[in-house]
Amino acid sequence: MINDYIRELLEGNKKQNLISRRATEKEIREHVADSEYLTKVIDLKGLQVLDMGSGQGFPAIPLAIGEPESSFVLVESDLKKSMFLKELVFKLGLRNVEVIRARIEELGEKGDFRSRFDLVTCRAVAEMSVILEWGLPVVKVNGLLAAWKGARAGEEIRASQKALDILGGKVRRVANYDIGGKERCIVIVHKAKECPPQFPRRGGKAKKRPL
Repeated sequence: MINDYIRELLEGNKKQNLISRRATEKEIREHVADSEYLTKVIDLKGLQVLDMGSGQGFPAIPLAIGEPESSFVLVESDLKKSMFLKELVFKLGLRNVEVIRARIEELGEKGDFRSRFDLVTCRAVAEMSVILEWGLPVVKVNGLLAAWKGARAGEEIRASQKALDILGGKVRRVANYDIGGKERCIVIVHKAKECPPQFPRRGGKAKKRPL
């Protein structure tokens, strides 16, 4: 099924800019490996997972393929990318995946999404403080947020301490590893208490005025 996913991604990339036009199959397999590394850090079996800014399907699609007993909600605001993901899920027959076209900060306000998920994942979307404001409101108390980061992870964590304090999060672990000769890490944040009701802020405020 991973091979089918890679094939669909390469074909889809010819029609729209899902990944770099020059991306090779080897590079895509590195993205897959990067996504799958989370299973070495967290046991995903049976969890309700929300992936924000799903784009071309990393990390959620490889994780959903590998964890059929978990449920995944993929949130993507871009119309073309969300349509690609919906078609991809249908072609792969992934019954444990739902794709929603929406802005995550709007979903975070709604009762059926707020404090609902065991785990929120996020790869290559925004700075850490922004990810926290968007993601922690939809995580259950005692749930986790997993953010994929590169060599600047430590700097981003230090800069996001205010956001962690306000939103009730605490960095539990930073898992460092190497993919294709590049330093990578996944930052695991534990949600210790409910987020204040005014978060997430709408209108792109998390990016314009980070906590």
